[in-house]
Amino acid sequence: MKRVLIISDNPTLVAGFREIIAQPEYSSYKFDYRCSKGSEENLSKAVGEPVSSIKVKTDWQELVVNYNLIISLHCKQLFPAELVQAVHCVNVHPGLNPYNRGWFPQVFSILNGLPTGATIHEIDEELDHGNIIAQQEVENQVWDTSIDIYNRVLHTELELLKEHLPKILVREYETFEPSEEGNLNLKKDFDELCELDLAKSQSIGDTIDLLRALTHGEYQNAYFTDPKTGKKVYVSIRLESKE
Repeated sequence: MKRVLIISDNPTLVAGFREIIAQPEYSSYKFDYRCSKGSEENLSKAVGEPVSSIKVKTDWQELVVNYNLIISLHCKQLFPAELVQAVHCVNVHPGLNPYNRGWFPQVFSILNGLPTGATIHEIDEELDHGNIIAQQEVENQVWDTSIDIYNRVLHTELELLKEHLPKILVREYETFEPSEEGNLNLKKDFDELCELDLAKSQSIGDTIDLLRALTHGEYQNAYFTDPKTGKKVYVSIRLESKE
């Protein structure tokens, strides 16, 4: 039986993936699951059995010995060069490479107007950078908040997996190189967006875009500091489109 490792920190995506592989065509494969530290409880619920964490940067040798294919489903860790050079590694990324590679692509697509979507690509030594196996753009409407777009992307990722997973498992697929290097956003870039400058002058449109980019369900992202009390005040936005 062929063993495939899934490394993920997203229980929703893992639950959808497990529905895909419940089909008889995947019965000859054994799918194992690992996650980053802190994601164990949620991933275990999605898988239905205990999932242990792994630090890919230091424990990559264990993976080289045991697997010929590793699939990242929104894993927060950067795979080291030693691993991607020794094992076939594939990433499912919530962005339309090469645009807004890195953290929270939908957030930055709202702000910079670049397209967003879902991409399945081979992993190389750079972040969200390898040759593309499949991708699809998703809509980004002016009334969408971050979570609206993200949920649309999740659905698209699962549709792409459903279509392309059989060929990925046997490595019988074609790839193409990204059209350009694109742009890269890191976690620190997102963190800098979250602190609102009350003295900054900008258009109402830009303000709405910033707030919808930082509105993601129950997450507390955008905030300003009350100058009188020093307390953080969190801000989100609700947008409605009517016919």
